[in-house]
Amino acid sequence: MKYDYDMVVIGGGAAGLTASGMAASFGAKTAMVEAKVLGGDCTWYGCVPSKALIKSAKVRHFMNTASKFGLSDVTPEYDFARVTRRIKEIQDSVYEEADHPDIFKKMGIDVITAKAKFVDKKNLMLISDDGERKITSRYFVIATGSSPVTPPIEGISNVKYYTNENIFKEKKLPPKLAVIGGGPIGIELTQSFQRLGSDVTVFEFSDMILPKDNRELAEMLLSKLIEEEINFHLNTQVTKVESIGDNKVVHFKNNKSGDTSSITVDEILVSTGRKPNIDGLGLDEAGVEFAKQGIKIDNKCRTTVNNIFACGDVAGSFQFTHYAEHMAKVAVSNAILKLPMKLDSKNIVWCTYTDPELSHAGASEEELKKKNVSYETYKFPFSKIDRAITDSDEFGLIKVYAKKFNGKIYGVDILGANAGEMIGEFALAIRNKVTLKNLADTIHPYPTYVLGNRRAADQWYIKKQSVFFVKLLQKIFGYKGSLPDLSDPERIV
Repeated sequence: MKYDYDMVVIGGGAAGLTASGMAASFGAKTAMVEAKVLGGDCTWYGCVPSKALIKSAKVRHFMNTASKFGLSDVTPEYDFARVTRRIKEIQDSVYEEADHPDIFKKMGIDVITAKAKFVDKKNLMLISDDGERKITSRYFVIATGSSPVTPPIEGISNVKYYTNENIFKEKKLPPKLAVIGGGPIGIELTQSFQRLGSDVTVFEFSDMILPKDNRELAEMLLSKLIEEEINFHLNTQVTKVESIGDNKVVHFKNNKSGDTSSITVDEILVSTGRKPNIDGLGLDEAGVEFAKQGIKIDNKCRTTVNNIFACGDVAGSFQFTHYAEHMAKVAVSNAILKLPMKLDSKNIVWCTYTDPELSHAGASEEELKKKNVSYETYKFPFSKIDRAITDSDEFGLIKVYAKKFNGKIYGVDILGANAGEMIGEFALAIRNKVTLKNLADTIHPYPTYVLGNRRAADQWYIKKQSVFFVKLLQKIFGYKGSLPDLSDPERIV
C-alpha cells in the first residue's frame, strides 16, 4: 500500500512536537495535526504561564518581606493586568522561538490545522474550516494531551469558574479566591495569588495537600503556606456552589465530623485533576483500546494496534512535560528506528514549584515499604547548607532512601529553595546506579545548594561508623580522642 506519510502525529503539545521533530530528523515523511495552536498545555495553560505568575508573585513577596534581608519592607502598587500581560508576552516568546509552525516546516514537517478522526488504522480524516479530507500513514502517534476535570459538584455547571486553561488570561485579581483541589497546580496557584494580594481558601478532599509527595515534607510545606495566611480545609468535600449576585458561595462538609459550612468568594478555581483528550478521535474505528484513564499502551508506547502509538497525558499516568517528551522518544524510536526502547517508569522525577519547592526522584518511602525493601533514610537540613543560610532560605530538608550496605540510592525527596534544580543530580545517580559513596566522594562547588546533596550523601559514611572501628583505630595509631556518640540515629555532621 502506498501511504501519504510515514508518520502522522496527532497533537502539537510537548509530546507531539518532540515526536514530529524526531520522526522527521530520522528521514520519515511526517505530518503534525493540531486542532488549535502548537505549544499545547505547557506553553499556553501549564508550565510556562504558571512559572511566569510564580515569579511575579515571588518578587512581590520579596518586596513585602525585604526586612528579612536587612532592607525595608515595601508594598508595591501594581495593576494585575500588567502581570497577565507579561505572562502573555512570555508565552508568545516561547511560541515564536520553539513552537511556531515555521520551525517545524523547515524540518520538512507538514503542519496541519484540523481535527483528526481515525477512519481505520491506516486512514485519518482531517476536519477543518476548509472541509474534510483523508490522509494515510504507515504509523501514527496520538499525543492529544488532557483537559481539566469538572468535579461532580452540585451547581458547578451554573457557575463561572476558572481552571488552568483560562485563569492566566484574567486581568483582575480576585479579592477572595476559593481553590478546589490541593494538588500541584492548585497549590502553586494558591500561593501565587495569595502573594499577589488575594485572600485564598483551599479545599482538599484528602487529609493532606500534594498527596503523591512525601508526607513529612508536604506537612512542612503546608506549615509554611499557613504562615502566609492561606486558609486550608483538608479532609473536606465541596458539596455545592452557587452564584449570588457578583459573588459565589461554596458549601462544604468535613469528611470526618460531617460538619457543614459555607464561604462567600469572588472567584473559584477548580483544580481537581485531568482527563485524557480522546473524544472524537475515532479510536473504536481504529481498533485502539482505551479506558477512562486514557489510551492503553505497552512499555514501548504501542497501543493495541500495531502501527499506532500514544504518548503524553492521553496515555500517561505521569502528567509531566518531561515525561511526555520521554514517551515521545520511546514511541518514535520503536516506530521509525525499530529500536526496542522501553519506558523508564521507575526513574520518575517531578517538582512542585511552590516556595519552598518540593521535588521527588525514584521510589517513594511508601513504595519501598509496600515492597518490603530494606533501606535507610539519610537526612540533611537546609539549615546546614551555607548557601541557604546566606540566602535566608534555611527552611527545608533532603531525604534520601538508600541501601545501608553499599549506598545504592532508591529514591529522594527534597523540600527547599531550588529543590527542582537539586533533584536532577539524584535522578542521574539513581538511573546510572551512582551510590551515596560516589556522590560523597565527588567534589561539589561551595557555596551552592547542590552541595547539600553531597552533605546528604556524607550521612551514609557517618552511619557506617561504629564504636568498634574507632576503638580499633585508637589502638593501632594511639589516638587519644573521646569516642563518638553514635546513639542518635538523626545525628548530622
